Parts: sequence; C-alpha cells; structure tokens
Amino acid sequence: MVNIRDLDPGASPLDYYGSELRRLREEAGLSQGALGAIVFCTGSLIGQIETARRVPTRDFSERVDAALGTGGVFSRLAGLVLRSQLPTWFQAYAEMEAKAAYISSYQAQLVDGLLQTEEYARAVLSVRNEENLDAKVAARMERQRILDREQPPPSWVVLSEAAIRQEIGGREVMRDQLAHLLAMRGREWVQVQILPFGAGAHAGLMGSFNLLRFEGNPDVVYTEDFIQGHMTANPQAVREGSLRYDHLQAAALSVEDSAALIARVVEERYGHPEPDGRTLA
Repeated sequence: MVNIRDLDPGASPLDYYGSELRRLREEAGLSQGALGAIVFCTGSLIGQIETARRVPTRDFSERVDAALGTGGVFSRLAGLVLRSQLPTWFQAYAEMEAKAAYISSYQAQLVDGLLQTEEYARAVLSVRNEENLDAKVAARMERQRILDREQPPPSWVVLSEAAIRQEIGGREVMRDQLAHLLAMRGREWVQVQILPFGAGAHAGLMGSFNLLRFEGNPDVVYTEDFIQGHMTANPQAVREGSLRYDHLQAAALSVEDSAALIARVVEERYGHPEPDGRTLA
C-alpha cells in the first residue's frame, strides 16, 4: 500500500490534490471516516484519494470544499487533476480547446467528445483498455464544461451519418446518446449537422479533424491517427482545413434536417423521441 507520507506533492496534480486533502482534513481534526460521512462517501475512498490511487470527481471536490470550508480550493484543483488524466499527447489540445473562441469539428465515425454522454464515452474509452476508466471518463466529461459557461464558444459539429447509426455501448446507451444530440437543439451555441451517406465522395474522406479559432492568436487544426494527435498552426494547413470544413458543411444536411434524421433513426431503432429529446422504450 502507498504510504501517504512518501507522496511527493510536486509529482503530479493528483499527488498535490491528495496531499492537500490530507493536510486540510487533519487541520480540521477529522478522520478519513468522519470526512467521508460528511461528504457522503466511505473513509476508504478518502484514503484512496489522499494516496493518489483514485481520481477525485468535480462533485466530490465541491462537497469537500463545503465540508472543510476551503473557499473552493479543491474545485479549482479538480480541473487540473482531471485534465492530467487525459493522454499526454492530447493535453495540449485540451488546453487550447478550453481557450478557443470558436470550435469546428468533423467526426467520421464517433460523436464528438464534447457532445458525448457519460456512458457513450465509457463505451468508447473501454474498447482496448479499461485501466483507469473512471478517471478517463471523468476527464472527458470535464472537457464539456466549456459548453456550460455563461458565454461558451460557438461550436459547430459535422457528424458522418455513420456516427449516428453505428451502435456504441448497446441499445440503451446509443438511444440516450442520440437523444442527447437532439437536446442540443436547445443550445444556441451548439449546432450539429449530419453528413448523409448520400453525399458520396466528400472533403472529409481523409478522416476526422478539428479547427480551433482564437481572438488575437493563430488558428489551429487538429488531427489524430491511431497512435496520437497532431496540432498545427501552419497557415497552409489551417487554410486547407478551413476549406475542407466549408465543403463539408455545404454537403451536410441543414441543422433542422439533421435533427429530423437523428429523430428518425431514434424512432426506427429505439422508440419514439419525446419532445425534450428523450425516448420512450
């Protein structure tokens, strides 16, 4: 078992979080079990987080802040800790994504990460390796907080029709994911278009990519292969990516027709969608 006194707070955001939790808990005169009872978890979980063996969620962090009167210390640390759980090669993109003034995404096979439900994300992330799966899912959900800001970045997503027809995670998971996409119609900052199979050859045949636009800084284009991601601000690459994206938007269904297609897939495969985007079994 990890000896908490051997933890190096500077080793990682997770180690720092654990050491601070222990320090402030002890200052408050609380045992792990006592703090766990206050924040509605086990003392064992407190111990695992203090020894950097479990990744704290944002909800846990908010409850600990309230219990220890820390003024939001752990809520602020949570974002850093969760971002550190992303693949090393993806962390730079996630930082840029959080600062972007405008986000454009084309996804050829999957629903975009910013629009994934928790269970859909879990199914995607568990395909090859379930190690630290809870932490990976929590990190992906943390990325989505940018869409909940008071002024979120306008986000335009073009999905291949394959993304809404390929069943990921089973019927219930996929049904809820499609319902979630329909619910996005209530967010004026998020627009979803479907590129139908009928479009034939199109500008996205080379694969998925994202464009990030900034105020006062160069735009970037991001692509992935099966090993890692690649991000560049090279003007020629950004120009080519922007041109391809324009062509994809032109070939895709309108936002309204895209929603209608998603609703039709839900109805045909999973039951009738309710007005708020949910479905009846």
